[in-house]
Amino acid sequence: MSEKPATVDFGAPEGFGAHVFRVEIPAARAGEVRIVEDYGYRGSEAGIPREEERVVLERRIWSAIADVARREFNSRLKAAGLKTGRWHAGNNLVERLLGRELCVLAWAAEKATDAELPVIGSKWAALRPEERWWLFMVTVAEAGLPDDHDRGWRRALHLALADGEAPKPSRRRPRPAEPDLLELPLFRGKA
Repeated sequence: MSEKPATVDFGAPEGFGAHVFRVEIPAARAGEVRIVEDYGYRGSEAGIPREEERVVLERRIWSAIADVARREFNSRLKAAGLKTGRWHAGNNLVERLLGRELCVLAWAAEKATDAELPVIGSKWAALRPEERWWLFMVTVAEAGLPDDHDRGWRRALHLALADGEAPKPSRRRPRPAEPDLLELPLFRGKA
């Protein structure tokens, strides 16, 4: 039986120096929410900055997408047997892959209208984690800093996820559990 790692907030390792994302939520209702990629102590050793700010959101945008992200992340954390999280004022730590997914949602929503926000949340939730990771990688390579919101993939994310109608209320069934890629017969040794 393997021991589950100690985590804080949304799956972030409890130990010092891990590569995580930090969501900075001010106590003031009117303040901007910042999502920062913190490379941990290894970042400065590798010659890259210790952290990079990825996106700055108006509070109304954050309020519209926060619950969608919380539900998605907590569902996956619970399935992995890890403790779940909630957003609170101050610094919220997010596991690095979940942080990448959060950036995709934030980038798509950062310039959205109130009518587009539910559509963006619904379409983002319908993407598979691997699709979100890929979208993060192609976007950050070209337009991953806060002032890049009208460029390349960052603009494309908004256009792709905001297009459509608001979702109709329905009973959402959870996705079936998928086997780990390395557990597939192709990767097993011959018996």
